[in-house]
Amino acid sequence: QVQLVESGGGLVQAGGSLRLSCAASRSIFSFKSMGWYRQAPGKQRELVAGIISGGTANTADSVKGRFTISRDNAKNTLYLQMNSLSPEDTGIYYCKAVVFSTWGISDYWGQGTQVTVSS
Repeated sequence: QVQLVESGGGLVQAGGSLRLSCAASRSIFSFKSMGWYRQAPGKQRELVAGIISGGTANTADSVKGRFTISRDNAKNTLYLQMNSLSPEDTGIYYCKAVVFSTWGISDYWGQGTQVTVSS
């Protein structure tokens, strides 16, 4: 079992920045991958950025150049640095971990953190 707790969301003006954190209940070093997803009102949840165990990261085209995903294995924490925010970035941001287990692969989700960008 893995518990994920997101923090860092809030209300920010367009053009501003936020840094989201996702703290895991145990070591993230061996996780298959971790990622940030977001869900805007009335829309499906979408992948924003992901990072695999080897450290390779990818970001969605809609946030490329503005958002950066990173992780600190020593702190068991995943981050999402969000710059140049726009109202279109508003939504609930979720952290996800894909973890190897004795019976295969399991997905774990955090409870989400609200990001609201005002124009």
